[in-house]
Amino acid sequence: MCGIAGLIHKGKSANVGSEMTAMLQALKHRGPDSTGYAVYGEPTEGDYVMRLKVAEAEDMGKGRGIHKLIETRIADVEEIMEDAGAKVKSRDAVTEYALRYVLSHAGNTGDMAKSIEEVEGVEILSMGNGLELIKDLGDATVVSEMYGLKDFKGTHGIGHTRMATESDVDIKSAHPYWAFPYNDVSVVHNGQITNYWIMRREMERKGHRFMSNCDSELLAVYTAHNLSNGISLEDSLRQSIDEIDGVFTYLVATKDQLGMAKDTMAAKPLVLYESDDLIAMASEEVAIRAILPEEIDTTDPYDEEVRVWQA
Repeated sequence: MCGIAGLIHKGKSANVGSEMTAMLQALKHRGPDSTGYAVYGEPTEGDYVMRLKVAEAEDMGKGRGIHKLIETRIADVEEIMEDAGAKVKSRDAVTEYALRYVLSHAGNTGDMAKSIEEVEGVEILSMGNGLELIKDLGDATVVSEMYGLKDFKGTHGIGHTRMATESDVDIKSAHPYWAFPYNDVSVVHNGQITNYWIMRREMERKGHRFMSNCDSELLAVYTAHNLSNGISLEDSLRQSIDEIDGVFTYLVATKDQLGMAKDTMAAKPLVLYESDDLIAMASEEVAIRAILPEEIDTTDPYDEEVRVWQA
């Protein structure tokens, strides 16, 4: 089932946090287990925004020991940052187990990220100049309020409401997904990838990491691999239709682009609205009408369709 949504404003900033919340809440019936957002703000040159979790939501009911463990994990993470030459400009404890850092770093961010994720129980959800990836258990309104998204200003975003079918109900199995070393890439997906394990092993042989057993994470790793090797987003999306087996519709966002692709059977739905200023798309039209209640014309992308829009 699951529900996906995305939007991009051309040439201006808007309240994408509020807009994405409204769209995803309208898709709650497609996936009540978890909700995720990848939203893109105005980057500050030289700064990285890093979102990470140091525990799962369900861990918080395991007694006082978990709080001490979280403190230790955070101390380990910050020691790694310091050793890597990163300067922490701000740190916000968004929840007991989720943090947001703004930092400057002139070194190899990929190496630093890998070292951070060697700390047991720690996962970087995203790191980039504009991207902020937020995901947790609950519907769109619950997650949005928990993470203070209602006032988030930016140019574009994608999101996902999840019905768990083949992996656990936890934060690491929720969408969207990000994959280093390529900053600011995020992916949401509705469907099933049938050659997941074959392609995962191929990506792992090339040095990429996976943090879950969810087939959708493959799309993030696949896209990051292609972009880091000089392939354009549009070419990566077209290539995926030939190389990835299964039924899928997925959205990809980068620091300044939003793209979509549908497989050869086009079995997974997507509705698209496009104007001179705004592009919005979702698994169902009700999500688009949550932010555009006036009379609008929408279309359904066809099989093997690939589109890319520029912020």
